[in-house]
Amino acid sequence: MNLKRLFTVFAGLGILCGAVRAAEPSVRPNIIIILADDLGYGDVACYNPESKIATPNLNRLAREGLRFTDAHAASAVCTPSRYGILTGRYPWRSRLKRGVLSPWGATLIESNRLTLPAMLRAQGYTTAAIGKWHLGWHWPTLDGQPPSSRTNHHSNVDFSRPITDGPTTRGFDTYFGTDVPNYPPFCFIENDHTVGNPTALSNPEDFNISGPALPGWRAVNILPELTRRAVRCVEDAAQAKNPRPLFLYFALTSPHYPIAPVPEFVGKSGAGRYGDYVMQTDWVVGQIADALRRTGLADNTLLIFTSDNGPEMDDEIGIGAFERIQKFDHASMGSLRGVKRDAWEGGHREPFIVRWPGHAPAGKVSEQFLIFTDLMASFAALTGSTLPNDAAEDSFNLLPALLGSKVARPPGVMVGISGKPALRQGDWVLIAGPTGRENPLPRGEPEWFRQLRGYTAAGDGNVSCQLFNLREDPGQRTNRVATEGERVKAMLALLQQYQRAGRSVDRPSQSSGVKSSHASRAGESTGGSSQAGLADPVDSE
Repeated sequence: MNLKRLFTVFAGLGILCGAVRAAEPSVRPNIIIILADDLGYGDVACYNPESKIATPNLNRLAREGLRFTDAHAASAVCTPSRYGILTGRYPWRSRLKRGVLSPWGATLIESNRLTLPAMLRAQGYTTAAIGKWHLGWHWPTLDGQPPSSRTNHHSNVDFSRPITDGPTTRGFDTYFGTDVPNYPPFCFIENDHTVGNPTALSNPEDFNISGPALPGWRAVNILPELTRRAVRCVEDAAQAKNPRPLFLYFALTSPHYPIAPVPEFVGKSGAGRYGDYVMQTDWVVGQIADALRRTGLADNTLLIFTSDNGPEMDDEIGIGAFERIQKFDHASMGSLRGVKRDAWEGGHREPFIVRWPGHAPAGKVSEQFLIFTDLMASFAALTGSTLPNDAAEDSFNLLPALLGSKVARPPGVMVGISGKPALRQGDWVLIAGPTGRENPLPRGEPEWFRQLRGYTAAGDGNVSCQLFNLREDPGQRTNRVATEGERVKAMLALLQQYQRAGRSVDRPSQSSGVKSSHASRAGESTGGSSQAGLADPVDSE
């Protein structure tokens, strides 16, 4: 079958499987996404029976809902992963081809792009974002120069003025959180302004980057305050006089660096302070679940828990994912290969649990392959939204899968931190580079770990690609490039087709009551184009 015919078949599947009847407006649920930060596939006990970390609330969520074992972030690092969730578009189509936004970075989501919260707001939802943003802002400055805090640790940012192009200009009614827990400014941000004036200087030993901070700012206080705000958001939704369905995007700052568990959890896990912080993350999930039960909203809430990317290989005390195996016999990546940044599965395959009583089956496990970009088309089907053809170009409607069915999803792309793509097609995954490692040596996958897992040396640096059959080899131990030359050729051609087409999911061209240019303003650049593409498909190390 030639490439054109192959792509036509995949596109047809997208149209046929995407034509799912939307839920009736009268039963539209509240939607809550709890997004952990740098949580590993093997950190959660219901995913890894050998985990040294107790996660009773996530275990209960899995018993009450549907646990997915093949769910993927669009990227193995946080900024592009979040872009994919909120836009339904692969992040490598944006201006950010590799890496993450740096401190004071400009807004990544294009001003004219339809977002997930904007789509839901047009369907009558109240939309709230709480927690880590890391998708950029437009920071006002005192001198008209680009924002910075690198010169003598002082900042030219004018904190007395509104911060523009943040979450409330990208579809959210309200926002409360902190941009990145280890980036300046070290303070909370509410809607378009800082909470207080960050005039002090942070301690770089606490946050690894110096910059303006509120006096007395401490990382240990961030997650508890975010949790209080999220619980209050649920309570406010239940008590509203004119209730509207709630969409809450709750992006945690844990267990991302700085590792800062509250005293109640210190020493409680079997995996060091990181494990303690994961236990606190699990507690946060319990607080939201309890609030839903207490307010009577649980039965009409679609609750999703997942993480933005795999576990960090290093933290502030030098005990990252690999060291935890040696010191605590705890594998944050579980049986997968790779960690945060890597194109291997451990970099982007995530825990993913869906609970919606009476709709998503309880206590079941799904092997459905999905990418977080799929949430936008799935929620569009759920709420009766019609997506414009210039929105959510890489979002496939997997609503039936969220409700327990199996759906044939077309091939999808995940990327490592350098933009190196991993194309998933059925049971096969092709990494378009000589290795899936994206963490520079000697900090990357150590030799003792390779020997422990039985990885073969052949392929890492000796060939142009890596190819694995995940059904037979989920730990990605054996590169099949040498015996599957035609498959490699076809998959590389499909990657190029996805790049040229500007989309990987086709849908009928039709108008919608939701405008794609919901946040556009005169004179602003649209950012990106249909031709925006991947980094070099065969990326050198």
